[in-house]
Amino acid sequence: MTSLIATSAEAAHSLAVSLLSKAQIQPGATIPEHSVKESAPDVLVPLKFSGRNVIVGVPGAFSGTCTVQIPGYIQNYDRFKAKGVNEVYVVAVNDAFTMKAWKEQLAPTGTGVRFMADDKGTFTSALGLMFDATPKFGAPRSKRYVIIADGDKAESLFIEEDPSKVTITDAETVLSHLA
Repeated sequence: MTSLIATSAEAAHSLAVSLLSKAQIQPGATIPEHSVKESAPDVLVPLKFSGRNVIVGVPGAFSGTCTVQIPGYIQNYDRFKAKGVNEVYVVAVNDAFTMKAWKEQLAPTGTGVRFMADDKGTFTSALGLMFDATPKFGAPRSKRYVIIADGDKAESLFIEEDPSKVTITDAETVLSHLA
C-alpha cells in the first residue's frame, strides 16, 4: 500500500510541475509582478522592474554548478551597471536564510547583486520556468535561466537545456548581449 501511495504522489508531483512549465515566458512577454524574500523570511519584497534588469534563475543555492556560475555576476557587477543595468537579481527556489547565507559565502565583503528567495516557487512558476528536480533536490526547482528585462518586459531570454550546465547563462555571455 505504501508503494502505491508513493507512486501516486510522485506521478501527481510530476504532473503538477509539468503543468507549471507549460506557459514558459517568451521574449516580449510581461514579467509578472510577484513578491519574494531577500533578507528575512517574514519580509516580502515586491519584484517591480523599471529600467533594465538582469534576472538569473538557478536551481539551488550552494549547489556545485550554481556556486560556480554566480561569482561571475558578482565579479562583473560594475560592468553590468556600466551597461545600464539597474539591478542584477539571483533567484532560487530556496528559503531566505539559505539565500542570505549563500550570498555571504560568495561575497563576504558585500555585493550589489541581490539574492532573492522564491521559497514557494510562485515567481518561478509564473514565468513557467520550474522543472521537476526531485531526484537531485527533492522538489521542483527553477530551470537555469537569465532574463534581460526592460521594465516589466522580457527583452532576452537564455534557458539552459540541461540545468546542470552553464553554457549560455554565464555572466560574460549575458554581458555580450547588452548593448
